[in-house]
Amino acid sequence: MALAPVTENDERFGTPGASPYPWTEAVKILEHAEIFWITTVRADGRPHLVPLIAVWLDDAMHFCTGAREQKAKNLEANAHCIIHTGANQMSEGLDIVLEGIAERVTDASLLRRLADAWAEKYTEEWRFEVGDGGFHHAEDQGQPTPVFRVAPVKAFGFGRGAEATQTRWRF
Repeated sequence: MALAPVTENDERFGTPGASPYPWTEAVKILEHAEIFWITTVRADGRPHLVPLIAVWLDDAMHFCTGAREQKAKNLEANAHCIIHTGANQMSEGLDIVLEGIAERVTDASLLRRLADAWAEKYTEEWRFEVGDGGFHHAEDQGQPTPVFRVAPVKAFGFGRGAEATQTRWRF
């Protein structure tokens, strides 16, 4: 069942009379974007922002990270995070920002579906093996690579161009 968020347009930050973007348009961007940025919070409260690849499946973003990487350590202590993607042009595009809570994915059937989704989106070069509650990758020296699911709690769409908008979706 597809998400049906409450959609609002904040007219303070856009072209007067512009319409909010529908969630279906945001999902298309999330499905097709290749690079995302994730913000997590370090133990001392400082933000940590890094790029990653991710897939949209079952109404949520999914990503993986090495168990020893900073974002994995941060998520162990504080699962709140922000994932965003968008364009780098001032005159066009729609940036999408998702706020949510990262939950570890360990279900083998979902992990297999996610491995297939990664390979389909990013080519077979990104095919992951599944086992021990995560993905297996050569760099992880036998440890499973944690996979996380972030279902949006709140999302924003920042549209640029002739009709600039700031859309908010609440779930």
